[in-house]
Amino acid sequence: MRLLTVNVVEKLIPGPKETGQTAIDKRPQPGRVPVGELGLAGDRVCDTENHGGLDLALYAYAEEDANWWAAQLDRDIPTGLFGENLRTEGLDVNGALLGEIWRIGDEVEVMVRAPRIPCITFQHRMQEPHWVKRFHLAGRPGAYLKVLRTGTIGAGDPIEILSRPDHEVTVREMFGAQDPVKLQGMLDSGVDLMDELRDLAHRVTARG
Repeated sequence: MRLLTVNVVEKLIPGPKETGQTAIDKRPQPGRVPVGELGLAGDRVCDTENHGGLDLALYAYAEEDANWWAAQLDRDIPTGLFGENLRTEGLDVNGALLGEIWRIGDEVEVMVRAPRIPCITFQHRMQEPHWVKRFHLAGRPGAYLKVLRTGTIGAGDPIEILSRPDHEVTVREMFGAQDPVKLQGMLDSGVDLMDELRDLAHRVTARG
């Protein structure tokens, strides 16, 4: 398991009229890139209401999922196209458990926090018909990460899973089916969750 590229915003580009400029255009960086609590040095967030912050500091997407999309769409999915900060290889990003902790390189440690939710900016970026719906149905959202330990990272760094919490809710399942029994197990495990996901889990279990 390794890091293929580390991507930061190349330049702000126009998004949909409703959103103004967007920082979704990420490009790979040479050398080592400092990682702080709010993400990569040199990166930007425009829509601070829905992106960025401590819980959404980094966005990781797997090369295997990008290759799947390339086959589905018959086009290249170069690193950074989805706005990801980290393109990984050999790591099942969507199969990661919420609360799972990874080490990237020798220093940086991150916690898996949430699946990526597609938005109109992503739709505008991709210019694919019904993109938001297709992205949902595919169940390959990638994961937002919280930085637990700062440092530097670079392309080729190994990724190690340091710990996995005692529940069964993966990034993919939180994005998709949201099984009430599994969500209750996650709540009972005491794992550190984002407030929004904890509230959602309570709503789903109350209905289930």
